[in-house]
Amino acid sequence: MGRNILASSLQNASFSIIFQIFCRCITFAINAFIVRNVGRDVLGITNVRLLLLESTLLFLSKEAIFRAALSSKHNKQCNWAQLINQLWITVPVCFVLSIPCLYVWLNWLSTVDDYYYVQYRFGCYAIAFACVIELTAEPPIFISQVFCFVKLKVIMDTAHIFIRSCVFITIVLWNKNITIYAFGIAQIISAVTIIVGNYAFFYFYIPRLLRYRNELKRVDDKYELRKTFGNVYENMEDFPFNSIKDMVPGVLPNSNSPFNSDLQTLVFSFAKQGVLKQVLTEGEKYVMSISPVLTFSEQATYDVVNNMGSLAARFIFRPIEDSSYFYFTQTIARDVTLSAQNRDKVKEASLVLSYVCKTVTSIGLLGFVFGQSYSGTVLLLYGGMDFVEGGLPEVLLRWHCLAIVLLALNGITEGYMFATNTSKEIDTYNYYMAFFSMAFLMLSYQLTNWIGPVGFILANCSNMGFRISYSLYYIRNQYKEIGENPLRSFLPGPLFLSTLIGCGFICKISETYCRSMLYHVLVGALCTGTSLLTWSFENRQLLRAGLTRYRERKTSLTGETTIG
Repeated sequence: MGRNILASSLQNASFSIIFQIFCRCITFAINAFIVRNVGRDVLGITNVRLLLLESTLLFLSKEAIFRAALSSKHNKQCNWAQLINQLWITVPVCFVLSIPCLYVWLNWLSTVDDYYYVQYRFGCYAIAFACVIELTAEPPIFISQVFCFVKLKVIMDTAHIFIRSCVFITIVLWNKNITIYAFGIAQIISAVTIIVGNYAFFYFYIPRLLRYRNELKRVDDKYELRKTFGNVYENMEDFPFNSIKDMVPGVLPNSNSPFNSDLQTLVFSFAKQGVLKQVLTEGEKYVMSISPVLTFSEQATYDVVNNMGSLAARFIFRPIEDSSYFYFTQTIARDVTLSAQNRDKVKEASLVLSYVCKTVTSIGLLGFVFGQSYSGTVLLLYGGMDFVEGGLPEVLLRWHCLAIVLLALNGITEGYMFATNTSKEIDTYNYYMAFFSMAFLMLSYQLTNWIGPVGFILANCSNMGFRISYSLYYIRNQYKEIGENPLRSFLPGPLFLSTLIGCGFICKISETYCRSMLYHVLVGALCTGTSLLTWSFENRQLLRAGLTRYRERKTSLTGETTIG
């Protein structure tokens, strides 16, 4: 397609970061309201138990299929009809998975108090129903990502979280005793929003695109066409859909088999890996739910601190990881050695990988250093004196700041590995993932029994350390054959690290001796600004390259018709 994959990936990351900030602010406000007014037990049930059910169903149902479909660009034998059929498989898969999951959630996991059980049961059924119907929107969501409809994704994600939050808050304000009912109802309504919004966009967009194509055949004045049709992408001749009916399985013409065998093989490889990755991602919640090591109140405390400690991951790391994965899948072919691919693209991918690793690691180190001095301040402002009483939340958050550094590097390196692995390499890594998963679960259970909730964080750090080591080994070996090494300069420089250490000592002294919270926060802001300026100076070449990319993209947007 005539589009700039790197520019679209960067734009997607930028918009996603903004959306994540908006989303997390709303979620944090709701959680703070529940902690202060409803109770921690309810928060533990909704944010740990019910959201774990949603995460399990959605991840296992669609992650492997979606990732494999994104990689199909390099498979010339895979057509759009086969991709649409593949994406619709997520709906029956989710329905089938929901049956055993609901049985486990209602009968096998640690018991819920009788006072909340009826609401909890409704919440489980509501989550399962919302997941099944939400997956009917996977085809338009996939199409919008492949054709780089970045703004559509941001608008729909924002509408999804906004409507869900409004419905939830409205019901809770009306009656605080039905908070779990409100949670389930809000999930269903937000799923309907995703479905209607995505299909409605293409319902109105496709006829407009068809009219544009017809005019393009008759008129050579593209300026006049842009005035008439606005931001319709002029290189969309390969857009295969003539109506939203084409997004239903079996409608697009297809002379081949309904499903592509190579794509199926890749899906099964990702599926085996997905189960293990889900255990690694949500392992502590599974341990909490299966074994009574923590009460629902303690689970809520851990979840709040975990979410707060994961702000950087949710705001910045995850959007960058998703956009980087998309960029690498479109730039590097899976089943072709790097020496046989386009040298310029491979070199660009190497530079992007190095720069992204350096950037996210620097952000992780900032969070770790300043988190040691400002964890108590943030938690006090968030949950009040009752929440921080005893000191457990502050200890958890400080330890979680250590996990941020590892989380930053693991997301990018493992994302690159998944984007460029062959099916055989993915299967090989699955064995390692199985070992990591078992080690993580055993460490989580044992360390939690020994030292409490901090054990979850230490087990997670050990797990990420193993995964990072394997990813770095893979990257180094892959680029060895062409004489490139993206790992040569993927860590922050000495000037930034020295400044960060000095600022960390200053903030610790401020926390100990400064009685005013305002002065303490001002000291932190000054040290953060100093650290950022140092990083900018040390990485001025990277910033210049980013600015050049931005200017080139702005120039291309003013000189050509681009996506809407």
